[in-house]
Amino acid sequence: MTTKLLSLYGLKFNPFRPDVPTDALFTTPAVDSYLRRVELGIADGGFAMLTGDPGTGKSVALRLLAERLRALPDVVVGTVEHPQSRTMDFYRELGDLFGVPLASHNRWAGFKALRARWADHVTSTRCRPVLIVDEAQETLNTVFNELRILASKDLDSKQLLCVVFAGDARLPERLRAADLLPLGSRIRRRLTLDYASRDELLACLDHLLAASGNPSLMTSELRVTLADHAAGNYRVLMNLGDELLAIAADRELARLDEKLFLDVFAQTPKPKTQAPTTRKR
Repeated sequence: MTTKLLSLYGLKFNPFRPDVPTDALFTTPAVDSYLRRVELGIADGGFAMLTGDPGTGKSVALRLLAERLRALPDVVVGTVEHPQSRTMDFYRELGDLFGVPLASHNRWAGFKALRARWADHVTSTRCRPVLIVDEAQETLNTVFNELRILASKDLDSKQLLCVVFAGDARLPERLRAADLLPLGSRIRRRLTLDYASRDELLACLDHLLAASGNPSLMTSELRVTLADHAAGNYRVLMNLGDELLAIAADRELARLDEKLFLDVFAQTPKPKTQAPTTRKR
């Protein structure tokens, strides 16, 4: 089905799927500014945070950030895959990410080995390694505090690591709690993503369609309709587009238009059933 869909519409990739190539992703000026600020902070390290409700663009921003940082010379980027880990499992994951063999029974040795690896990297490259923690609102308090201590050196005057936390609205709320305030107060660069405007959704659609190779895949009326029905949510926008594209390919339609949208998503009112009446005797 995927091959048929791409060939039918002359597409290089499906513009509505999460695996859009990184160089084709849409970014807003606010996100681009945040990426530049994090990139500039690599030399000093420390903590950054990206938050927003589901569908507001966190995953896209993180993909762009990781790609941008990996393109820099001598920058090592690790991504935590299991933020819910307990402390020792978290150490094991850090060991895998940064190539440090750790003994499960000796956390102190792991603490020293990781810090030594990061310190050597900083000395030789003048760049801090980067750790990205997605869905960070799921991270245990003990792990948050362990990471804060792991990343600091010389009585907190130097940072061995650049850490980027990403999560939903629960993350900043958690970092305001008393036991996590020492970490929350150390976050230097922040960005809170809001729901997109209609113009931003339309710009995203135009960008993705052009990047995928068929800017005229949808009529302008359909683009406006999708933007209006997405309620400011990029994920909803992509899901609507993906559903329409799959159905259009199945029907072998030449182009996606508003008629298809109404056919697929219009709610047909159900006929009202009249309650049975009781005869009076």
